[in-house]
Amino acid sequence: MTDSKNEAAWKLLFERHQILKAINESGYYKITSAEINAVREARLMTKFDHQSQLPQLFTAHNLSILPVTRRAYIISSFNAYHVFEPDDAPVYKIKFPHHIESLDFKNITSESTAVNCAFITGIIQDFVNDDALYATVNGRMGSSAFDFDIHCADGQSRTVAVKNAQIEIDAGYEGSHSLSLIEAKNYIAGNFLIRQLYYPFRLWHGQVTKQVRPLFLTYTNGIFHLREYVFEDPNVYNSLRLRRQKKYLIDEGAPPIRLSAILDVLHRTPIIAEPSIPFPQADSFERVINLCELLFEETLLTHQQITANYDFDRRQTNYYSDAGRYLGLIDKVREGGETLFYLTQRGSALFRLDIKARQLALAGYIFEHTAFRSAFFFYHKQAKMPSKEQLVEIMKMSDVYAIESESTFRRRASTIAHWIQWIIGLIEE
Repeated sequence: MTDSKNEAAWKLLFERHQILKAINESGYYKITSAEINAVREARLMTKFDHQSQLPQLFTAHNLSILPVTRRAYIISSFNAYHVFEPDDAPVYKIKFPHHIESLDFKNITSESTAVNCAFITGIIQDFVNDDALYATVNGRMGSSAFDFDIHCADGQSRTVAVKNAQIEIDAGYEGSHSLSLIEAKNYIAGNFLIRQLYYPFRLWHGQVTKQVRPLFLTYTNGIFHLREYVFEDPNVYNSLRLRRQKKYLIDEGAPPIRLSAILDVLHRTPIIAEPSIPFPQADSFERVINLCELLFEETLLTHQQITANYDFDRRQTNYYSDAGRYLGLIDKVREGGETLFYLTQRGSALFRLDIKARQLALAGYIFEHTAFRSAFFFYHKQAKMPSKEQLVEIMKMSDVYAIESESTFRRRASTIAHWIQWIIGLIEE
């Protein structure tokens, strides 16, 4: 969901230009930057990298917006987003070149640094498997002119004409046989705007004779996750298919995490009293870590910034920030009518550790809490995860804070199971 200023501005534009009426009559509505700027800056009003960021009016009517020139956009019931496929890619270790001093791979805080690191370590070379890669294109540029068909929520297919819309390529590498174009993110999301891959693909598909390969790179918590997509019909926006995916971790030379290391952390970690903070309802522990990473980079983020920029809806922002607070990694303060989130001293110290030390520290912070500790003990002794009913009983015996209904216990039990699975996934044996 987008911010309240965008919501109000789009509501005004929909009323002023009778946008819904036009879409019902002709299937689409074209709006200019000047018309949008009359209400609020178009740059802020049209950047929706994920479906959760769309204004309520768009969501309610299955609408999306795409640029068609540098000064115009088209609104229709486009199926403009693609849900990421299940994350089942194996993790491969790769060495960092020791002679490189100007890039600290233990402190990657931006997408551009993540791309640079992936290139100098040979991650991109390994994934692309092409000869002699050279960095050739990146930055903002015009899209050139092309038409494409796009499937819509109403079951129809519409043709869209694009002429010199602005695009941005995070990195492009050309080899002997292909040109790989990379879209990079330093946060975890559930879906992405296909345009980020499709417009650059169409631009260069018409300009080079080599294969153009759209790649999506996500970096978080030490993991470089590369996905290669292919557009099976270059003229159809929605024809993308995941071709392959692979994850990489820079090998720091530390010994692998064994079960014995996890058990050592468990036995060394003291139990603390449950904090007066909602018991976590945040199934993806990776996203808890990623939110902390974003705060480590930005120092302070408002509730609205998290919701608007990182594929969280308002409820998820509450759940995941509360999960970070529960573990003592995040805190919040109220200033100027806004809630500001920041890393605690514990949270800041965490991201100065190397990856394996960080993972073990996080396991320890989870083990400070009786319900999670008991669930892991159950898993270790029984060699299986407790059932949801057993997790609910564990929670009831753990004096968790402010849970009363059975349905709430069951929802929170899911988080325990997922966090324990995250700890188990650390074990390299």
